[in-house]
Amino acid sequence: MTAQPQAGDQAPDFSLPIGAAGPLRLGALKGSKVVLYFYPTDDTETCTAEAIAFNGLRAEFARAHTEIVGISPDSLASHDKFKRKHKLALTLASDETKAIIEAYGVWREKSLFGRKYMGVERTTVLIDQQGRIARVWRKVRIRGHAEEVLEAARAL
Repeated sequence: MTAQPQAGDQAPDFSLPIGAAGPLRLGALKGSKVVLYFYPTDDTETCTAEAIAFNGLRAEFARAHTEIVGISPDSLASHDKFKRKHKLALTLASDETKAIIEAYGVWREKSLFGRKYMGVERTTVLIDQQGRIARVWRKVRIRGHAEEVLEAARAL
């Protein structure tokens, strides 16, 4: 497991596929605030609720000069299906190799019904305009989370 970046650290740069628009490079978003929300998989109940919450606040985040990017190890085809099914206009990046998921320290040992396995720990990272991590939310609970992230982005 990789160390988890903390507030004040330079955000690990990346280039990840997002679909027909080509790859998304974090460095290209410098000058804007960025919300990276890491989630385990497309189209599960909790991941869907999280995506819908962020999607519903897209205009508010845009007014706060903040980009939203969801990252999971799912394929682009899975992301496309997920976005169509739930009418999501969010940017979803595919990290099938888990290189960025590991760079942000969110590939963790988890436990379900006593069974241990490796998976994405639901985490949100707010990055400031200079590319530094402003805040990290670990083991995210969905209710009210997108609104809390929006308030933190507005405060930057």
